[in-house]
Amino acid sequence: MSTLFAFLHHLAAFALVSALAVEFVLVKDAPTASTARKILLADLIFGISAGAILVIGLLRVFYFEKGAAYYFTNIPFLAKLGLFFAIGILSIYPTKTFLSWRPDLKAGRTPILDPARMKTVRKTIHWEIAATALLVLCAALMARGVGSL
Repeated sequence: MSTLFAFLHHLAAFALVSALAVEFVLVKDAPTASTARKILLADLIFGISAGAILVIGLLRVFYFEKGAAYYFTNIPFLAKLGLFFAIGILSIYPTKTFLSWRPDLKAGRTPILDPARMKTVRKTIHWEIAATALLVLCAALMARGVGSL
């Protein structure tokens, strides 16, 4: 079971990173209706993946790996958890922006966006990507036993 949950955890993580990359590539200029739908789908995949990572990760911590006592005394794990939540908080702004497009898309219109808002969304996604890279570094350190108290 431990191997299955490790696989599912990594699969969800790769899906999250892929969705974030798709968002980053597609959020350049004012999107067309087709691009806006793709961004909404990528953001949905991002959210589902984040939820799966959290649930599966907690199951691994408490039931399938070294146990909560190990992980909650490991500095890279705590940093990884903090970065995960920071990414989640950062993702609120782009998600709210993307969801605001739904009425226009349902009506068959292309969403009209303020270029400054799109620039902020893109910068936010940039920060999410940077935090994700740091999270992966923390995961590697944690897996090597670095930082245990």
